[in-house]
Amino acid sequence: MDNRAAVREFLTSRRAKISPERAGLPAIGQRRVPGLRRSEVAALAGMSVEYYAKLERGTLAGVSAGVLDSLARALQLDDAERAHLVHLAHEADGSNAVLRRRRPKQWQVRPSLQWSLDAITAAPAIVGNNRMDLLAANALGRAMYADHYTDPAGPPNFARYIFLDSAAHRFYPEWDLAADMCVANLRTAAGKDPHDKGLHDLVGELSTRSDEFRHRWGAHNVRTHGTGSKNFHHHIVGGLTLAYESMDLRADPGLTMTVYAAEPGSPTEDALRLLASWAVSIKAAD
Repeated sequence: MDNRAAVREFLTSRRAKISPERAGLPAIGQRRVPGLRRSEVAALAGMSVEYYAKLERGTLAGVSAGVLDSLARALQLDDAERAHLVHLAHEADGSNAVLRRRRPKQWQVRPSLQWSLDAITAAPAIVGNNRMDLLAANALGRAMYADHYTDPAGPPNFARYIFLDSAAHRFYPEWDLAADMCVANLRTAAGKDPHDKGLHDLVGELSTRSDEFRHRWGAHNVRTHGTGSKNFHHHIVGGLTLAYESMDLRADPGLTMTVYAAEPGSPTEDALRLLASWAVSIKAAD
């Protein structure tokens, strides 16, 4: 991906989100576009307008950590947005290349990792990558995401499912939220590794086939995926409200294990027991 374009579009989109009132500035004069003017961002960041304009044109190579921090404060970036800005700066000066690892052509789940997943018997557990491929799962995880396993040629991909499969609107009752989170995660991944060809191809495919995706991709929102709660509607057991915890796999940089859990004594806990029974019956029928 074009680093200068990514920097320009990210900074422009963040500037557009900050109103003068939110920044503690007087709203003087009519504004042709929403958000702060370049001169206002420059003043808040303690730099000249000319220097900020240079940064917004995409020139982040060699910019110091102090300048990035001042810029992040002026634009009121959250932790995920700050990290994204730093990744863009590192890519601009080439320091990301030192950290970039060569990827295996095709990742396969290690037996020990699958054993670890299978040892989790009361909750769905899955392993995914930054492109949102579902690479491995325990029995409950596979049962929970049964509708996603539609392509025998490759692993399920959450982004393709959300934007290209009409069934996703049933599975994700809060579809707009799921779609926003999905694209923000992909944007974050693109900032970390803009040379990921698989991610390039996925973004290109979805941008061509889905107006909903293309609109969200252009917003340049980013997100750090870690913990929270999600609502699902499974075609067998109905509604599920699940907490989740995501953990990076130290042996596999770029891969994440996510474990879902139901609140003890809740209807979702009962639904997971039913889902486990259904998973056993499906496996016995195979």
